[in-house]
Amino acid sequence: ADTKMDRKDKLFVINEVCEIKNCNKCIFFEAKKKQDLYMWLSNAPQGPSAKFLVQNIHTLAELKMTGNCLRGSRPLLSFDPTFDKEPHYALLKELFIQIFSTPQYHPKSQPFVDHVFTFTVTDKRIWFRNYQIIEEDASLVEIGPRFVLNLIKIFQGSFGGPTLYENPYYQSPNTHRRLIRLSVAAKFREKQQVKEAQKIKKNESRMLVKDDFTETVFETPAEEKPVEVQLVKPEPKATVKDKRKPRKTQRKKQKKLFR
Repeated sequence: ADTKMDRKDKLFVINEVCEIKNCNKCIFFEAKKKQDLYMWLSNAPQGPSAKFLVQNIHTLAELKMTGNCLRGSRPLLSFDPTFDKEPHYALLKELFIQIFSTPQYHPKSQPFVDHVFTFTVTDKRIWFRNYQIIEEDASLVEIGPRFVLNLIKIFQGSFGGPTLYENPYYQSPNTHRRLIRLSVAAKFREKQQVKEAQKIKKNESRMLVKDDFTETVFETPAEEKPVEVQLVKPEPKATVKDKRKPRKTQRKKQKKLFR
């Protein structure tokens, strides 16, 4: 419950904490930028130790698994056959066995086994799953939590020392996020370039075509008429009275009288 180390302290302080608590094995979770989680597995105080990036974390509350197991019961450890093929995986297998398996005749351990820890290697990563063993038909039901361990480095000492193995396929989350931002920026640039090209095409279509001299070959100019100035005032035109108008007025008057 109490704070055992300061954030500014180096990771070698954990070895001293392990000595005070009489611990041989240590799991240390290191959070950075409130979004990246790193996990250290160490054999204190001599080593070796391994650093992982924890990805795709799904907790018990999130998954709502139906399985359940007793607290303090012994787990069975199930490993992928690839752990025996490569030397760095064999070293990690021994670390997992020493850390996650229950010590023999441990006072807090239960005398029976009811769940299984599985470690499988796919896509250059270690996938962790936790299953319950059902007594009726010996089938497995997932309990959780589940996560993926992406190996970064294996060190000879505890929380440091010379590197025994470095994962060439590892990509830091900072570079991954940077590549995502660059891809989004490239897509935005492509859209802008397409828009600019469309604007240029529209402007080219609006540009006027040069005048063709052959169009005016058959055009003949009109003859210029002499300008005549009229000095005498023209006579007024004779107005012809409309004979229908008085008849219309008489009809309107007759209609008013009849009303």
